[in-house]
Amino acid sequence: MSDDTTTDKCAACGKEGDSDNMNTCNKCKSVKYCNAACKKKHRKKHKKACERRVAELHEEALFKDPPPPEECPICMLPLPLDGESFAAQFQACCGKSICHGCIYAMEMSEGKDLCAFCRTPPPSSAEESVKRLKIQMDKENGEAFNTLGLAYESGDCSILYYAAGQSGIMPQDYQKANELFLKAGELGCADGYYNLGISYHRGKGVEVEMGKAKYYYSLAAMNGHVKARTNLGVLDGRSGNHHRAFKHLILAAKAGDKTALDNVKMMFTCGAFSKDEFANALRAYQKIQDEMKSDARNKARVRDEVRGGLLPMV
Repeated sequence: MSDDTTTDKCAACGKEGDSDNMNTCNKCKSVKYCNAACKKKHRKKHKKACERRVAELHEEALFKDPPPPEECPICMLPLPLDGESFAAQFQACCGKSICHGCIYAMEMSEGKDLCAFCRTPPPSSAEESVKRLKIQMDKENGEAFNTLGLAYESGDCSILYYAAGQSGIMPQDYQKANELFLKAGELGCADGYYNLGISYHRGKGVEVEMGKAKYYYSLAAMNGHVKARTNLGVLDGRSGNHHRAFKHLILAAKAGDKTALDNVKMMFTCGAFSKDEFANALRAYQKIQDEMKSDARNKARVRDEVRGGLLPMV
């Protein structure tokens, strides 16, 4: 072996080998073997340590600092939190999520109902909206899968197309919705995993299984979904695991979630953590809230409250 080659010892037989060419444990990634036979031979002996390390890796990934919030591609401000009213609109024409402030600004300009990002005219029907979604789905756009899943979940096309008296264009189908949510999550859409967690939490098309609900909330949280992390904190708190609840809720509060902040405040008044910890969470919460504000978003919120919060998807 050359001087720059990294060597490792086989966990089963102790034989040294080129680290890059050895067989690594698929689960914990922490031990290596000279061949598949040694790996199989060592499996039973390694099982407990492997499971322990896998759990440690999961905890490290779950509680690491979340990724920065997604930004509107036009104003470049952080998008309001997932799940909040009047936050952002997924545009099936270009596959972008645009804040309602920028949509409002376009409507107030000569562009009117054009997409604020790609200037595409709005669809003439909900059926056309679905066609546009499926074009984005062919491009492996996770948000498109999630949006169509929400339409199947509600059995109503209002999420796709705004028109007075417009009724649903598809039957309510929880199973189809959950399949779309799972695919969305696998493509990197945190909303997809979050919505699948909601399905298992509330029994939408599946039996209520809190273990699976927490599993999908965890995947969503690791992908930056703040509401999912708040749900994890609340569930852990209700089960008596206050240490984990505190960790989740602090992270969610710092990311701007009001429900998480309210829970953190309640825990603080009960003496669960220090004044400095609460003050730091409060400052971080206020900072991200300020970063998400704009004059256009404020005007859009007022307008949307009047007309019910529904905007055309283009």
